[in-house]
Amino acid sequence: MKEIVSIQVGGFANFVGSHFWNFQDELLGLAADPNADLVFKNQDLNMDVLYRTGVTQKGILTYTPRLVSVDFQGSLGSMSSRGSLYNEDSSASSDVRTWAGNVSTHASEPCKKNLFLQSLDEEEENNTQTEIQDKDIVDSLEKDVQCWTDFSKVHYHPQSLYEVSGLWTGHQEFDNYGIGRDAFSEGLRGEEISERLRYFVEECDHLQGFQFTVDDSGGFSALAADFLEDIANEYSNTPVLLYSVRGPGSHMNPKSQKQAVSSALHDAVSFSKLSAFCKLIVPVGLPFLSRSAASTLLCIEDEKPYHCSAVYASAIHSISLPFRMEQVGASGETSYVSGAMDINGLVQTLAGEARQNMAAIMDVAMPAPALTGMEALLGSLQPLTPEIAGNVEDLQAVESLTVHGALGSGGHRASLSEVKDKVHAAYEHKITRPHSFHLSVASCPLPIPLPFPSIFRNHVGKHGELLGSPSSGSTARGSLDVHSIPMAARLRSSTAILPFLEKRLGNLRRLGIERGAPGTELVRSWGFEKNELEDMGERLSKMVAALNPDSQGSSDSD
Repeated sequence: MKEIVSIQVGGFANFVGSHFWNFQDELLGLAADPNADLVFKNQDLNMDVLYRTGVTQKGILTYTPRLVSVDFQGSLGSMSSRGSLYNEDSSASSDVRTWAGNVSTHASEPCKKNLFLQSLDEEEENNTQTEIQDKDIVDSLEKDVQCWTDFSKVHYHPQSLYEVSGLWTGHQEFDNYGIGRDAFSEGLRGEEISERLRYFVEECDHLQGFQFTVDDSGGFSALAADFLEDIANEYSNTPVLLYSVRGPGSHMNPKSQKQAVSSALHDAVSFSKLSAFCKLIVPVGLPFLSRSAASTLLCIEDEKPYHCSAVYASAIHSISLPFRMEQVGASGETSYVSGAMDINGLVQTLAGEARQNMAAIMDVAMPAPALTGMEALLGSLQPLTPEIAGNVEDLQAVESLTVHGALGSGGHRASLSEVKDKVHAAYEHKITRPHSFHLSVASCPLPIPLPFPSIFRNHVGKHGELLGSPSSGSTARGSLDVHSIPMAARLRSSTAILPFLEKRLGNLRRLGIERGAPGTELVRSWGFEKNELEDMGERLSKMVAALNPDSQGSSDSD
């Protein structure tokens, strides 16, 4: 077994992570449920890759994510930063007070638990006197989710949840790279966060890599970059797969020219710095997910992070499946997975080719269509990465595709061989085929846990099948109506990402580096000298040139 340590930094990254861990918890519960569908009992997925076993001081065995989560103070809602399993004394503060001047105190009333969290407490206490109805829980979550812990059904280890002291939820000005630049190194934060990571790493026998998700829309991008640099120095041979995610609120149009310049420079600096310390970076987050082709079968409310993060988490779950697939032995036993690959294998597949490209595009089909035609599945994959080109013919493209829980033409669960045959045939018939591709297949579909949002259109059936006519009732369906769905998700290295890269390179040069650039003073206030910006520009230019040798590595796009 090769373990993964997961890291989530920033608000929206933790929204995505909350859904991701809910999927894992649901899989664990279904595997142990004697009444569950057999497809969830024969998963051939090793959950120890993501989870650790432990024991409390009272001798109770625990099974918790191997996770470090970083967010604002106050971001945990009603959840304790110590989790709920160990209940150790947390009265001692880790803050070191050296300031002799006036001190302001921030205090807030304890958050009241919503119906979902109340139901979890009652379930653990075996209290059936006040039974809360699932429908009321689902309705409550649609209206009342304020933070990512509001819909989390997972127990966390005391070392997992880190609230950044001095940075409070609702910090309106924590919106650019410059303001977050010293957030990691200030005080003891960096050492405290790194020590939590070290705690999980030292437990691993064969660490395969880090799965790192960062909300890169504001100051947490700078904190993550410093954290990544620390990881690169301490674990230099361990690959980092980085998802830079953007929530719906980060795509609002700037109110002034100054804000527009700041936003453009933040995007350029953030991407350049983050990509410098990982093996593969995947930008995720569309300005309007509801209007995208990826939402053809979904009812997304763009203003709700609870909605958008569920889609992105679903894709990350699918992409991560090969990292924990059990290797098929030679015993002749039936296997329910195919195409196992670790993080390093994925990185080498997508970023280790001759072009040495480090940025990948994420595509998803949610739910994936039945295997009725050779092109249906591949044609249904739609990008979740913003600002990319469509219909690009790239003969050097490299792809890694995961399909799981696929349905056959008659609504039955397709076998691994059926999926592989259909997908390979589809690639053979493509007019423009990628240079190479890797396929991973699993029988287990994506389970839909109770706190999953009601985002499926009423064309989607109980097992994710497409209905001949819309079902009656609400136009949006959730976990009470849809129990699982087939999924397909893909990462690809392609020239389609050139507009994304060229925009950031062009804005960095035009707004921050060139003589008379309008953002010169701004980036200087962020702590960057001109030579540092030029180094960033050179990095971005090399990424562009790796995909397009004919490019001059410049762009005037806004």
